[in-house]
Amino acid sequence: MLKQRVITAIVLLAVLLPALFYQTATPFCALALVLIGAGAWEWSRLNGEKPLFCIAWAALCVALCAAAWTGGWLTQTLPIFWVLIGAGWVLGGAFLLSRGVPGWVRIPRLIRLPFGVLALWAAWLAVAQARVIGVEFLLSILLLVWVADIGAYFAGRRFGGKFSRKKLAASISPGKSWEGVWGGTVGVLTMAFAWIALQPGGQTVFHSLLNQYGVLFMALALIFLVMMSVVGDLVESLVKRSAGAKDSSGLLPGHGGVLDRIDALMPTLPLAMMLVSFLI
Repeated sequence: MLKQRVITAIVLLAVLLPALFYQTATPFCALALVLIGAGAWEWSRLNGEKPLFCIAWAALCVALCAAAWTGGWLTQTLPIFWVLIGAGWVLGGAFLLSRGVPGWVRIPRLIRLPFGVLALWAAWLAVAQARVIGVEFLLSILLLVWVADIGAYFAGRRFGGKFSRKKLAASISPGKSWEGVWGGTVGVLTMAFAWIALQPGGQTVFHSLLNQYGVLFMALALIFLVMMSVVGDLVESLVKRSAGAKDSSGLLPGHGGVLDRIDALMPTLPLAMMLVSFLI
């Protein structure tokens, strides 16, 4: 398993890094489009769709992304659009997590399937817009999610259950603790302030929020984004649990599926674009 994880990670980095640092955003946006299409295929499978229709839903998601790309959306700020997507994640995430796995299976499949396609489309548009803004800007959002995840893992292992006896979401993901969330939050805030101190003129989401709204708003915004990354993780766990699946698929040997890698990014990317869309 470890060997598979390492090999898959090396292959992904070998493809991702050249696309990310290419002089234009086109290769990265195209690669992200492929991954999002795969994510839509996985989403359809997890929600009980037949194989042919899984491909159709994936094609629809790719078509929506391509339409936004050719329509020039990658260079538009779209503040109202991002507010609507952000509100959908906040309200929809709260609704789904409050009802748990039993509530998810009671939602008609014809509602669940478009919800996933819309969320994936918005995630692609957000990551593509972030790359158009700049590599450093995109990396700051990606690292926010990754540092939150790493911090949560180590804090959860070290302190899980010592300060809060109540699990974060025991029926959805028993391994997650509130201590993990707090640890991830501390890690993100530490990274943000260190980045700003070491590179005062940086072009990150941290700098954008700090320069426009001040340190308190930036800190609160980052805490909010960390919390929403947890929501994305839990929503995907909820869907997998309802389907009786450990991973979203086996597309990435040793890592599961595409959704397993981008679940926390799906709400965080659009919400980060929402927060900065009024600044750019």
